[in-house]
Amino acid sequence: MISISDSAQAYFRKLLASQGDDAAGIRLAAVNPGTPRADARLEFCDRDDLRGDEWAIDCEGFTLFVDADSTRWLDAAEIDFASNATGGQLTIRAPKIKGEVPGVASSLVEQVQWLIDSEINPQLAAHRGRVALESVDADGVVWLRFGGGCHGCGMADVTLKQGIEKTLIARVAGVTAVRDATDHSTGTAPYMSRG
Repeated sequence: MISISDSAQAYFRKLLASQGDDAAGIRLAAVNPGTPRADARLEFCDRDDLRGDEWAIDCEGFTLFVDADSTRWLDAAEIDFASNATGGQLTIRAPKIKGEVPGVASSLVEQVQWLIDSEINPQLAAHRGRVALESVDADGVVWLRFGGGCHGCGMADVTLKQGIEKTLIARVAGVTAVRDATDHSTGTAPYMSRG
């Protein structure tokens, strides 16, 4: 269920009125759902834009159409509008849009991948870097491949041991060590050169 505050509904009615009869309603969709880059997108839509499988939420004076593929990511979302001196701020809080933390019953691979996607790679992105999960062996050893600015970086060993390994061992039961599967001699644009 998606909740839309009265102030948000009033804001949408005002926006739709400015479009004349061109818009049938407002469409809500999840962009890059289940990832750290997930976001919600709102846009005007007319009847020709609709596929027919959208959820239709009837509000006073308009309909909010939710893309069918986005419904599981936008379930429990809250849409609000707060007026301020510069006009106002529309906010969408969608607690499920980035996915849900795997439970303790999930596999070791799922738990490691979640942590890489949700925390480790967003931090590495500040240095144009990233890691990809290569494998997790039967002994709980995680093998990663560095990419981007981390591929060939002189600080990759420190990042691996002091950052990634400590995080994974502390947060994922069953991880015993983290190893680097990258041939760093082939890195073409390291954040810090080796040597």
